[in-house]
Amino acid sequence: MLTRRLVIQSGLATIAAPAVLRAQTLSGTVTLMTYTGIFQDNYTKAVVEPFQQAHPGVKVNFVSAGTSAQMVGAVRAQKADPQTDVVIMDVTTSSIGNAEGLFEKLTPAEFPVLGELLPEARAAGGEFGPAVTFDHLVIVQDAALKPQLAKLADLWRPDLKGHIALSAPPNIQGLALTAMTEKMEGGDYRKSIDAAIKKLKELAPGVTTFEPNPDGYSLILNGVAKVATGWNARAQLYSDQTGGKINALLPPEGSVFQVNTINLTAGSKNRAAAAAFVAHALSQGAQKAFTERMFYAPTNGKAEIDPKALARTAASPDNRARMIGVDWTEILKLRDQWNNRWRREVIAAAR
Repeated sequence: MLTRRLVIQSGLATIAAPAVLRAQTLSGTVTLMTYTGIFQDNYTKAVVEPFQQAHPGVKVNFVSAGTSAQMVGAVRAQKADPQTDVVIMDVTTSSIGNAEGLFEKLTPAEFPVLGELLPEARAAGGEFGPAVTFDHLVIVQDAALKPQLAKLADLWRPDLKGHIALSAPPNIQGLALTAMTEKMEGGDYRKSIDAAIKKLKELAPGVTTFEPNPDGYSLILNGVAKVATGWNARAQLYSDQTGGKINALLPPEGSVFQVNTINLTAGSKNRAAAAAFVAHALSQGAQKAFTERMFYAPTNGKAEIDPKALARTAASPDNRARMIGVDWTEILKLRDQWNNRWRREVIAAAR
């Protein structure tokens, strides 16, 4: 019996050896294109460095082309000779890359981790790269503001006139705010945004800028604005870094998930290492580490997140219940129309 067990164990070791060998022999450089600044700093610590420690022969090289739109443009320009292996970008833009054949389809057979993802994370990319982070739109406000905003409708308070910074479409924040305002007014963005445009037109004269530069968080910290639209993860991080000088409001009227997908570039020159990085980025450990470090909601449903960190994301049960179901693929089709209405009706009302 002992001899038989040893033979079986030996056979299992032989079967497992190729996988171990592959992991040990991964080498070269994986070029990751995504956001720089605080995203890069925190993603490097939480996700990239642990991957490189597990695969000492692989170096992950960060490259940024700026916005998601600029990223897809860069990948498109490299299509005949890809220089990028993995891209993390907004889902509204990655869907364009998918349609153009810039990114690979990912199969559960090659990426078993796909089975651990939340259904909406899988759905975000379809057969292509799934969601790697969830974030949501918040109202960022100066912590010294009295009284504090408690709901989305408070943006229309008279005392805030001249102290508001909004990101207008085609910025995704503006698209999200449109859907949120339509719901606040009792409508459904899938049918019409008439109510949202009318309400936002009323707000426009009190808006100091529709293109916050460099961003709404900085404008508040510098005293230029008192409230702004922004993303939860960055707002939470800036709040910690500034000793609570700003805070983030998830409106009780509802908010919208912003989705970043992780994409494997078609024709990657170091595909084996790039695929391994994609799998790692979606894993329970990497998802836990990044959520707890920068408050992006996890897309891996099996990741065990510290409850205090989870409560500061849209993934907690109470916050999740406030999320408005948004099909970004459909909104993408409406983006130009919404953008034109903002320019003609909302922004024009501010002049």
